[in-house]
Amino acid sequence: MQDRKFDTLKLEIGQDRVGVVTLNRPEALNAMNTRMMEELRDCFAGFYVDPETAACMVLTGEGTRGFCTGADLKERKGMTDAQWRRQHAIIEQAFKAIMECPVPIIAAVNGAAYAGGMELVLASDFAYAAQSARFALTEVTLGIMPGAAGTQNLPRAVGVRRAKEIVLTGAPFTAEQALAWGVVNKVCPDDQLMEEVLAVAGRIAANAPVSVRQAKKAIDKGAELDRMSGYAFELETYYRTVVTEDRQEGINAFNEKRKPRYTGR
Repeated sequence: MQDRKFDTLKLEIGQDRVGVVTLNRPEALNAMNTRMMEELRDCFAGFYVDPETAACMVLTGEGTRGFCTGADLKERKGMTDAQWRRQHAIIEQAFKAIMECPVPIIAAVNGAAYAGGMELVLASDFAYAAQSARFALTEVTLGIMPGAAGTQNLPRAVGVRRAKEIVLTGAPFTAEQALAWGVVNKVCPDDQLMEEVLAVAGRIAANAPVSVRQAKKAIDKGAELDRMSGYAFELETYYRTVVTEDRQEGINAFNEKRKPRYTGR
């Protein structure tokens, strides 16, 4: 997976098993053309098939001005309804692959995150933003509406009433507002964003991989269920960690006062 070359993405996975996926169309503020949509789908679907490839992923944009400004509207000009629907089917597959990815994904928002770009942020597990980052779901100003799970993920992050304000006005907002409202977890100085994101990604990657994946699954599923059904699902995911070698390693390392050496088994 880490050896694969993409046209519109850069994929790097380090020895610490922290991976970075960089949207790589800076000349278009990393807007998603059809090729990028296909590559996002294939990239994150690959982690579903082979989750051991990485322990934590960072999603960011090339350059300093744009994280991602949504779908490439220049490419969309003149599309027929059928062509638009076909392209959107690809973006649907891409976002499903991101949201179903068993490996944690942190968005490092280094510039404008508009429309589908903001939906990428919302589809990630959590996000850090540069101080200069800006956010908006602009779709209603363009005659459409969010169609990459924005109307589902945004209320879960900020609440229904704030989500309606953001979606129905299409108005941009700042990184500080994004932090206050729950879109991002932290705002960083622009020149420290990747350093801080990679540090927290490294901390996640140092934990037991099966435990991390199972915990992520329990949180995601539990958010869709009533509390006791969610707890039943939590117990199912919990007991899958009990039989691992890493569970024994964690206890041994604690008692021997050393750092654990997890293997994902």
